[in-house]
Amino acid sequence: MPNGILKKLPEDLVFLILLTFSVKSLMRFKCISKAFSILIQSTTFINRHVNHEINKEDEFILFKRAIKDEEEEFINILSFFSGHDDVLNPLFPDIDVSYMTSKFNCTFNPLIGPCDGLIALTDSIITIILNPATRNFRVLPPSPFGCPKGYHRSVEGVGFGLDTISNYYKVVRISEVYCEEAGGYPGPKDSKIDVFDLRTDTWKELDHVQLPLIYWLPCSGMLYKQMVHWFATTDMMVILCFDISTEMFRNMKMPDTCCLITHELYYGLVILCESFTLIGYSNPISSIDPARDKMHIWVMMEYGVSESWIMKYTIRPISIKSPLAIWKNNILLLQNRSGILISYDLNSGEAKEFNLHGFPGSLSVIVYKECLTSIPKGSEFSTKVQKF
Repeated sequence: MPNGILKKLPEDLVFLILLTFSVKSLMRFKCISKAFSILIQSTTFINRHVNHEINKEDEFILFKRAIKDEEEEFINILSFFSGHDDVLNPLFPDIDVSYMTSKFNCTFNPLIGPCDGLIALTDSIITIILNPATRNFRVLPPSPFGCPKGYHRSVEGVGFGLDTISNYYKVVRISEVYCEEAGGYPGPKDSKIDVFDLRTDTWKELDHVQLPLIYWLPCSGMLYKQMVHWFATTDMMVILCFDISTEMFRNMKMPDTCCLITHELYYGLVILCESFTLIGYSNPISSIDPARDKMHIWVMMEYGVSESWIMKYTIRPISIKSPLAIWKNNILLLQNRSGILISYDLNSGEAKEFNLHGFPGSLSVIVYKECLTSIPKGSEFSTKVQKF
Protein backbone atom coordinates (compact mmCIF):
# COMPACT_ATOMS: atom_id res chain seq x y z
CA MET A 1 0.00 0.00 0.00
CA PRO A 2 1.81 3.20 -1.16
CA ASN A 3 2.72 5.74 1.49
CA GLY A 4 1.12 8.58 -0.55
CA ILE A 5 -2.32 6.96 -0.49
CA LEU A 6 -2.12 6.28 3.25
CA LYS A 7 -1.24 9.90 3.94
CA LYS A 8 -4.55 10.95 2.39
CA LEU A 9 -6.60 8.66 4.65
CA PRO A 10 -7.86 9.66 8.12
CA GLU A 11 -5.51 8.54 10.89
CA ASP A 12 -8.22 6.45 12.59
CA LEU A 13 -8.85 4.57 9.34
CA VAL A 14 -5.13 3.93 8.85
CA PHE A 15 -5.01 2.58 12.42
CA LEU A 16 -7.87 0.13 11.71
CA ILE A 17 -6.34 -0.96 8.39
CA LEU A 18 -2.98 -1.70 10.00
CA LEU A 19 -4.64 -3.85 12.68
CA THR A 20 -5.52 -6.39 9.98
CA PHE A 21 -1.90 -7.00 8.96
CA SER A 22 0.46 -9.68 10.23
CA VAL A 23 3.43 -8.90 12.46
CA LYS A 24 5.78 -9.66 9.57
CA SER A 25 4.09 -7.01 7.40
CA LEU A 26 3.94 -4.49 10.24
CA MET A 27 7.67 -4.86 10.86
CA ARG A 28 8.22 -3.88 7.21
CA PHE A 29 5.73 -1.00 7.40
CA LYS A 30 7.76 0.55 10.23
CA CYS A 31 10.31 1.48 7.57
CA ILE A 32 7.81 3.47 5.49
CA SER A 33 7.95 6.54 7.67
CA LYS A 34 8.71 7.78 11.16
CA ALA A 35 4.97 8.30 11.77
CA PHE A 36 4.25 4.68 10.89
CA SER A 37 7.06 3.46 13.12
CA ILE A 38 5.75 5.49 16.08
CA LEU A 39 2.17 4.29 15.52
CA ILE A 40 3.04 0.60 15.16
CA GLN A 41 5.26 0.64 18.26
CA SER A 42 2.74 2.54 20.41
CA THR A 43 1.24 0.79 23.42
CA THR A 44 -2.29 1.53 22.17
CA PHE A 45 -1.67 -0.11 18.80
CA ILE A 46 0.14 -3.13 20.26
CA ASN A 47 -2.68 -3.76 22.78
CA ARG A 48 -5.34 -3.50 20.07
CA HIS A 49 -3.36 -5.78 17.76
CA VAL A 50 -2.96 -8.38 20.55
CA ASN A 51 -6.74 -8.53 21.01
CA HIS A 52 -7.60 -8.40 17.31
CA GLU A 53 -9.55 -11.46 16.20
CA ILE A 54 -7.71 -13.82 13.88
CA ASN A 55 -8.69 -16.83 11.82
CA LYS A 56 -7.63 -20.18 13.30
CA GLU A 57 -5.70 -20.74 10.06
CA ASP A 58 -3.37 -17.94 11.20
CA GLU A 59 -2.26 -19.72 14.38
CA PHE A 60 1.42 -20.54 14.69
CA ILE A 61 3.23 -23.32 16.53
CA LEU A 62 6.38 -23.19 18.65
CA PHE A 63 7.81 -26.69 19.09
CA LYS A 64 10.53 -27.65 21.57
CA ARG A 65 12.32 -30.99 21.71
CA ALA A 66 15.55 -32.46 23.03
CA ILE A 67 17.99 -34.75 21.24
CA LYS A 68 20.75 -36.74 22.93
CA ASP A 69 24.23 -36.19 21.54
CA GLU A 70 27.26 -38.48 21.55
CA GLU A 71 28.32 -37.25 25.00
CA GLU A 72 24.95 -38.25 26.47
CA GLU A 73 23.97 -34.62 26.93
CA PHE A 74 20.77 -33.05 25.61
CA ILE A 75 20.57 -30.58 22.74
CA ASN A 76 17.40 -28.50 23.09
CA ILE A 77 15.91 -27.25 19.84
CA LEU A 78 13.14 -24.74 19.07
CA SER A 79 11.21 -24.99 15.79
CA PHE A 80 8.75 -22.41 14.43
CA PHE A 81 5.85 -23.41 12.17
CA SER A 82 2.84 -22.05 10.37
CA GLY A 83 0.13 -24.52 9.53
CA HIS A 84 -2.24 -24.92 6.60
CA ASP A 85 -4.24 -28.01 5.67
CA ASP A 86 -2.84 -29.68 8.82
CA VAL A 87 0.71 -29.44 7.44
CA LEU A 88 3.44 -27.77 9.51
CA ASN A 89 5.56 -25.41 7.40
CA PRO A 90 8.85 -24.08 8.85
CA LEU A 91 8.92 -20.30 9.28
CA PHE A 92 12.70 -20.12 9.64
CA PRO A 93 15.57 -22.46 10.61
CA ASP A 94 15.58 -24.32 13.92
CA ILE A 95 17.38 -22.74 16.86
CA ASP A 96 19.64 -24.61 19.26
CA VAL A 97 18.86 -23.23 22.74
CA SER A 98 21.00 -25.70 24.66
CA TYR A 99 23.18 -22.87 25.98
CA MET A 100 20.10 -21.39 27.66
CA THR A 101 18.79 -24.57 29.24
CA SER A 102 19.98 -27.60 31.19
CA LYS A 103 21.92 -30.19 29.18
CA PHE A 104 21.30 -32.93 31.72
CA ASN A 105 17.51 -32.91 32.12
CA CYS A 106 15.18 -32.74 29.14
CA THR A 107 11.79 -33.52 30.70
CA PHE A 108 11.47 -30.45 32.93
CA ASN A 109 12.12 -27.57 30.56
CA PRO A 110 8.62 -26.87 29.27
CA LEU A 111 7.24 -24.02 27.20
CA ILE A 112 4.77 -21.93 29.23
CA GLY A 113 2.16 -19.55 27.79
CA PRO A 114 1.36 -17.87 25.54
CA CYS A 115 0.48 -14.54 27.15
CA ASP A 116 0.02 -11.66 24.69
CA GLY A 117 2.31 -13.48 22.29
CA LEU A 118 5.07 -13.93 24.89
CA ILE A 119 6.25 -17.41 25.87
CA ALA A 120 8.45 -18.66 28.71
CA LEU A 121 10.99 -21.47 28.27
CA THR A 122 12.18 -22.73 31.61
CA ASP A 123 14.08 -25.37 33.53
CA SER A 124 14.90 -25.64 37.23
CA ILE A 125 17.33 -22.69 37.06
CA ILE A 126 16.95 -20.59 33.91
CA THR A 127 13.84 -18.82 32.60
CA ILE A 128 13.74 -17.24 29.14
CA ILE A 129 10.98 -14.91 27.92
CA LEU A 130 10.66 -14.84 24.14
CA ASN A 131 8.46 -13.43 21.41
CA PRO A 132 8.64 -15.80 18.44
CA ALA A 133 7.07 -13.20 16.12
CA THR A 134 9.65 -10.45 16.70
CA ARG A 135 12.38 -13.04 17.43
CA ASN A 136 13.36 -11.27 20.64
CA PHE A 137 14.27 -13.03 23.89
CA ARG A 138 15.56 -12.19 27.34
CA VAL A 139 17.16 -14.46 29.94
CA LEU A 140 15.83 -13.59 33.39
CA PRO A 141 18.19 -13.49 36.36
CA PRO A 142 18.11 -16.74 38.39
CA SER A 143 16.16 -16.86 41.63
CA PRO A 144 18.40 -15.99 44.59
CA PHE A 145 16.51 -18.23 47.00
CA GLY A 146 18.20 -21.45 47.99
CA CYS A 147 17.70 -23.68 51.01
CA PRO A 148 19.56 -24.56 54.23
CA LYS A 149 22.56 -26.87 54.17
CA GLY A 150 21.50 -30.48 54.10
CA TYR A 151 18.23 -29.69 52.30
CA HIS A 152 17.24 -29.91 48.66
CA ARG A 153 15.04 -27.58 46.62
CA SER A 154 13.16 -29.11 43.69
CA VAL A 155 11.15 -26.95 41.26
CA GLU A 156 7.84 -28.73 40.65
CA GLY A 157 5.73 -26.12 38.84
CA VAL A 158 6.27 -22.97 36.78
CA GLY A 159 3.79 -20.40 35.48
CA PHE A 160 3.83 -17.20 33.43
CA GLY A 161 1.18 -14.52 32.92
CA LEU A 162 0.09 -10.88 33.05
CA ASP A 163 -0.71 -9.06 36.29
CA THR A 164 -3.73 -7.07 35.08
CA ILE A 165 -3.48 -4.70 38.07
CA SER A 166 0.10 -3.55 37.48
CA ASN A 167 -0.05 -4.42 33.74
CA TYR A 168 3.28 -6.26 33.97
CA TYR A 169 4.27 -9.87 33.51
CA LYS A 170 5.23 -12.32 36.22
CA VAL A 171 6.87 -15.73 36.47
CA VAL A 172 5.94 -17.98 39.41
CA ARG A 173 7.85 -21.08 40.55
CA ILE A 174 6.66 -23.60 43.11
CA SER A 175 9.44 -25.59 44.79
CA GLU A 176 9.48 -28.36 47.36
CA VAL A 177 12.19 -28.15 50.02
CA TYR A 178 13.08 -31.34 51.89
CA CYS A 179 15.91 -33.01 53.75
CA GLU A 180 17.31 -36.36 52.73
CA GLU A 181 16.66 -39.01 55.36
CA ALA A 182 18.46 -42.30 55.91
CA GLY A 183 18.32 -44.55 52.89
CA GLY A 184 18.19 -41.61 50.49
CA TYR A 185 14.45 -41.04 50.83
CA PRO A 186 13.14 -37.45 51.06
CA GLY A 187 11.83 -36.33 54.43
CA PRO A 188 8.83 -34.07 55.05
CA LYS A 189 8.37 -31.50 52.28
CA ASP A 190 7.66 -27.79 52.52
CA SER A 191 6.46 -25.63 49.63
CA LYS A 192 8.26 -22.43 48.62
CA ILE A 193 6.89 -19.94 46.09
CA ASP A 194 9.12 -17.53 44.13
CA VAL A 195 7.65 -14.76 41.97
CA PHE A 196 9.61 -12.72 39.43
CA ASP A 197 8.04 -9.36 38.59
CA LEU A 198 9.22 -7.98 35.23
CA ARG A 199 8.13 -4.50 36.36
CA THR A 200 10.58 -4.35 39.28
CA ASP A 201 12.92 -6.92 37.70
CA THR A 202 13.25 -8.75 41.01
CA TRP A 203 12.42 -12.07 42.61
CA LYS A 204 10.46 -12.27 45.84
CA GLU A 205 9.39 -15.17 48.01
CA LEU A 206 5.77 -15.46 49.13
CA ASP A 207 5.55 -16.10 52.87
CA HIS A 208 3.23 -18.27 54.94
CA VAL A 209 1.63 -20.15 52.05
CA GLN A 210 0.50 -23.70 52.73
CA LEU A 211 0.01 -25.70 49.55
CA PRO A 212 -0.91 -29.26 48.64
CA LEU A 213 1.92 -31.25 47.06
CA ILE A 214 2.37 -30.55 43.37
CA TYR A 215 1.72 -33.63 41.23
CA TRP A 216 3.97 -32.76 38.29
CA LEU A 217 2.64 -33.74 34.88
CA PRO A 218 3.93 -32.62 31.47
CA CYS A 219 0.80 -30.81 30.26
CA SER A 220 0.23 -28.37 33.14
CA GLY A 221 1.23 -24.86 34.19
CA MET A 222 -1.53 -23.64 31.86
CA LEU A 223 -2.60 -19.98 31.84
CA TYR A 224 -6.34 -19.33 31.60
CA LYS A 225 -8.25 -16.20 32.66
CA GLN A 226 -5.19 -14.71 34.41
CA MET A 227 -4.84 -17.92 36.46
CA VAL A 228 -2.05 -20.52 36.26
CA HIS A 229 -3.08 -24.15 36.83
CA TRP A 230 -1.20 -27.23 38.03
CA PHE A 231 -2.19 -30.62 39.45
CA ALA A 232 -1.80 -31.27 43.17
CA THR A 233 -2.72 -33.87 45.78
CA THR A 234 -4.54 -33.54 49.09
CA ASP A 235 -6.60 -36.58 50.00
CA MET A 236 -7.59 -36.48 46.32
CA MET A 237 -6.40 -34.99 43.04
CA VAL A 238 -7.16 -31.28 42.60
CA ILE A 239 -6.24 -28.47 40.22
CA LEU A 240 -4.17 -25.84 42.01
CA CYS A 241 -4.87 -22.30 40.75
CA PHE A 242 -2.69 -19.20 41.16
CA ASP A 243 -4.03 -15.71 40.47
CA ILE A 244 -1.21 -13.76 38.77
CA SER A 245 -2.61 -10.39 39.94
CA THR A 246 -3.52 -11.09 43.58
CA GLU A 247 -0.87 -13.83 44.10
CA MET A 248 -3.46 -15.97 45.87
CA PHE A 249 -3.92 -19.75 45.56
CA ARG A 250 -7.07 -21.86 45.55
CA ASN A 251 -8.02 -25.44 44.72
CA MET A 252 -10.43 -26.46 41.98
CA LYS A 253 -12.22 -29.80 41.97
CA MET A 254 -11.73 -32.23 39.11
CA PRO A 255 -14.58 -34.37 37.72
CA ASP A 256 -15.70 -36.98 40.26
CA THR A 257 -14.29 -39.87 38.21
CA CYS A 258 -10.84 -38.17 38.06
CA CYS A 259 -10.22 -37.03 41.62
CA LEU A 260 -8.99 -40.38 43.01
CA ILE A 261 -5.19 -40.63 43.25
CA THR A 262 -4.08 -43.49 41.04
CA HIS A 263 -0.85 -44.50 39.33
CA GLU A 264 -2.75 -45.75 36.29
CA LEU A 265 -4.05 -42.38 35.07
CA TYR A 266 -2.34 -39.13 34.14
CA TYR A 267 -3.92 -35.79 33.28
CA GLY A 268 -3.26 -32.76 31.11
CA LEU A 269 -4.76 -29.27 30.72
CA VAL A 270 -5.53 -27.58 27.39
CA ILE A 271 -7.90 -24.95 25.99
CA LEU A 272 -10.55 -26.31 23.65
CA CYS A 273 -12.81 -23.80 21.85
CA GLU A 274 -11.79 -21.21 24.48
CA SER A 275 -12.97 -23.49 27.32
CA PHE A 276 -10.93 -24.88 30.22
CA THR A 277 -10.35 -28.54 29.34
CA LEU A 278 -9.01 -31.63 31.15
CA ILE A 279 -7.57 -34.70 29.40
CA GLY A 280 -7.27 -38.06 31.15
CA TYR A 281 -4.95 -40.69 29.68
CA SER A 282 -3.11 -43.83 30.72
CA ASN A 283 0.18 -43.62 32.60
CA PRO A 284 2.77 -44.38 29.88
CA ILE A 285 4.62 -46.88 32.10
CA SER A 286 1.57 -48.65 33.55
CA SER A 287 0.31 -51.98 32.31
CA ILE A 288 -3.26 -51.15 31.28
CA ASP A 289 -5.46 -53.57 29.37
CA PRO A 290 -5.41 -52.26 25.74
CA ALA A 291 -9.20 -52.56 25.63
CA ARG A 292 -9.43 -50.01 28.47
CA ASP A 293 -6.65 -47.74 27.23
CA LYS A 294 -8.80 -44.77 26.19
CA MET A 295 -8.44 -41.03 26.48
CA HIS A 296 -11.21 -38.94 28.01
CA ILE A 297 -11.70 -35.20 27.50
CA TRP A 298 -13.75 -33.10 29.94
CA VAL A 299 -14.76 -29.48 29.32
CA MET A 300 -15.65 -27.04 32.12
CA MET A 301 -18.70 -25.23 30.78
CA GLU A 302 -18.53 -22.49 33.44
CA TYR A 303 -15.01 -21.76 34.62
CA GLY A 304 -14.51 -22.30 38.35
CA VAL A 305 -17.76 -24.24 38.78
CA SER A 306 -16.83 -27.88 39.38
CA GLU A 307 -20.40 -29.05 38.76
CA SER A 308 -20.14 -27.82 35.17
CA TRP A 309 -17.61 -30.47 34.02
CA ILE A 310 -18.95 -32.53 31.08
CA MET A 311 -17.25 -35.38 29.25
CA LYS A 312 -16.90 -34.16 25.66
CA TYR A 313 -14.91 -36.94 23.96
CA THR A 314 -13.82 -40.52 24.52
CA ILE A 315 -10.98 -41.40 22.19
CA ARG A 316 -9.97 -44.85 21.00
CA PRO A 317 -6.66 -46.24 22.29
CA ILE A 318 -3.63 -44.17 21.30
CA SER A 319 -0.31 -45.04 22.87
CA ILE A 320 0.91 -41.62 24.04
CA LYS A 321 3.49 -40.13 26.37
CA SER A 322 1.38 -37.01 27.00
CA PRO A 323 -0.99 -34.52 25.34
CA LEU A 324 0.60 -31.22 24.29
CA ALA A 325 -1.93 -28.70 22.95
CA ILE A 326 -5.10 -28.09 20.93
CA TRP A 327 -4.65 -26.61 17.45
CA LYS A 328 -7.45 -25.05 15.34
CA ASN A 329 -10.04 -26.07 17.95
CA ASN A 330 -10.16 -29.66 16.72
CA ILE A 331 -6.60 -30.99 16.32
CA LEU A 332 -5.15 -32.56 19.45
CA LEU A 333 -1.33 -32.54 19.36
CA LEU A 334 0.40 -35.26 21.39
CA GLN A 335 3.75 -36.98 21.79
CA ASN A 336 3.74 -40.75 21.49
CA ARG A 337 5.86 -43.02 23.64
CA SER A 338 8.63 -43.05 21.02
CA GLY A 339 8.97 -39.24 21.14
CA ILE A 340 7.20 -38.53 17.83
CA LEU A 341 4.80 -35.60 17.40
CA ILE A 342 1.35 -36.85 16.38
CA SER A 343 -2.06 -35.28 15.82
CA TYR A 344 -5.59 -36.53 16.40
CA ASP A 345 -8.56 -34.91 14.66
CA LEU A 346 -11.39 -34.71 17.23
CA ASN A 347 -13.97 -34.43 14.44
CA SER A 348 -12.89 -37.22 12.09
CA GLY A 349 -10.99 -39.48 14.52
CA GLU A 350 -7.99 -39.50 12.16
CA ALA A 351 -4.51 -39.80 13.71
CA LYS A 352 -1.37 -38.67 11.90
CA GLU A 353 2.38 -38.67 12.57
CA PHE A 354 4.56 -35.66 11.78
CA ASN A 355 8.19 -36.08 10.78
CA LEU A 356 9.23 -34.43 14.05
CA HIS A 357 10.69 -36.27 17.00
CA GLY A 358 12.86 -35.93 20.09
CA PHE A 359 13.86 -37.75 23.24
CA PRO A 360 10.66 -39.30 24.72
CA GLY A 361 9.08 -36.91 27.19
CA SER A 362 11.00 -33.86 25.96
CA LEU A 363 8.42 -32.53 23.49
CA SER A 364 6.54 -29.32 24.24
CA VAL A 365 4.18 -27.29 22.03
CA ILE A 366 2.68 -23.80 22.25
CA VAL A 367 -0.02 -22.65 19.81
CA TYR A 368 0.12 -18.85 19.53
CA LYS A 369 -0.83 -15.89 17.40
CA GLU A 370 1.81 -13.42 16.34
CA CYS A 371 1.94 -10.24 18.45
CA LEU A 372 4.13 -7.16 18.65
CA THR A 373 4.36 -7.30 22.44
CA SER A 374 7.70 -6.03 23.71
CA ILE A 375 9.69 -7.93 26.31
CA PRO A 376 10.19 -5.60 29.32
CA LYS A 377 13.80 -4.39 29.40
CA GLY A 378 14.08 -3.91 33.17
CA SER A 379 16.70 -1.59 34.63
CA GLU A 380 20.14 -0.65 33.29
CA PHE A 381 21.59 -3.50 35.35
CA SER A 382 19.15 -6.10 33.96
CA THR A 383 19.89 -8.78 31.43
CA LYS A 384 19.38 -7.41 27.92
CA VAL A 385 16.77 -8.22 25.29
CA GLN A 386 18.49 -10.04 22.41
CA LYS A 387 17.67 -11.40 18.95
CA PHE A 388 17.68 -15.08 18.10
